[in-house]
Amino acid sequence: MHTPASSPPPRASMLNDPKFRGLVFQVLAIATVIAIGWYLFDNTQTNLAQRGITSGFDFLDRSAGFGILQALIPYTESDTYGRVFLVGLLNTLLVAVLGIVLATMIGFIVGIARLSPNWLISRLAAIYIEIFRNIPPLLQIFFWYFAVLRAMPPPRDSHAVGDAIFLNIRGLYLPSPSAADGFWAFVTALALAILACVVLARWAKARREATGQAFPLLAACIALLVVVPAAAIGLAGTPLHWSVPVLTGFNFRGGWVVIPELVALTVALSIYTAAFIAEIVRSGIQAVSHGQTEAARSLGLRPGPTLRLVILPQAMRVIIPPLTSQYLNLVKNSSLAAAIGYPDLVSVFAGTALNQTGQAIETIAITMSVYLAISLAISILMNIYNKRIALVER
Repeated sequence: MHTPASSPPPRASMLNDPKFRGLVFQVLAIATVIAIGWYLFDNTQTNLAQRGITSGFDFLDRSAGFGILQALIPYTESDTYGRVFLVGLLNTLLVAVLGIVLATMIGFIVGIARLSPNWLISRLAAIYIEIFRNIPPLLQIFFWYFAVLRAMPPPRDSHAVGDAIFLNIRGLYLPSPSAADGFWAFVTALALAILACVVLARWAKARREATGQAFPLLAACIALLVVVPAAAIGLAGTPLHWSVPVLTGFNFRGGWVVIPELVALTVALSIYTAAFIAEIVRSGIQAVSHGQTEAARSLGLRPGPTLRLVILPQAMRVIIPPLTSQYLNLVKNSSLAAAIGYPDLVSVFAGTALNQTGQAIETIAITMSVYLAISLAISILMNIYNKRIALVER
């Protein structure tokens, strides 16, 4: 018996197609964003025109006309707003680098101490963490600046370390170096010593993996870093001349001065961020199986080498992602510098320069772009490091 062919099912309408609906919604979302952006741009341009404010970045070439408390590059009041931007950027990067280094060191020490079998050390680390991570960073900055550093004596009554280092209400005065005749010979010798240490470390590792015999790498590297530069100094002369601060009138002249605003900001951000890093380190170490510790002890490793060679390398895979977030938070919190007058990017460029020029959109856009670029750079570097230490399946 002949069976008639079944008719094809009716074609589904386009509105019922998930792919088509998704494409339509994406197009509508993009169109909405473009429309809102155009409205904001047109409204801004209209308001600027009504107030007689010209837009653009030509103001960066105009003379700033104001001084800056700290500048890592030569700066005078006659320099341009572009120079002001560079000064503020370098001051921000200085706080970020110092804060990240100090916070990492303190955080790892406190995090490891938090797991110490010694009851007193463990409790002191816990108290540090609970106190400093629960106090807002702005209050900690105020504490270090107003309660500690602003209570220092005047220059004539400075706290002195020998005749070279002085601490007073105006800052920390240190001897400053300048290059002498043997400077480049010393730098070359130091670079060669570092290179020799790297080569020696690779050889020692290969030797240990091949024969199981350890090489006194630390002692050999210390000897190289001391003997080779010392020989260069003996042959070419001293590499540096030192300018020692001297009290002249009501203030010190010569040397380096670390302003109290920099000290307060760096110390406060480092201590605050280190409290979070300590908890990250603690959780990362506890995430490593206890069997790893037992296996290391069964091989005769002491607690120190076990932590350094077995536990921490595995814990870093857990530590790195949240550690990156803390680095980003520290950089962003550095914008609180304006509260105590530290001349960072927000204070001198998005603050003073904006008020003088009236170019609010340009200055804020530049400042936001800089913080975005710094954050992306930190994220990229940490992600590269995270990939290098990641487990690779065979």
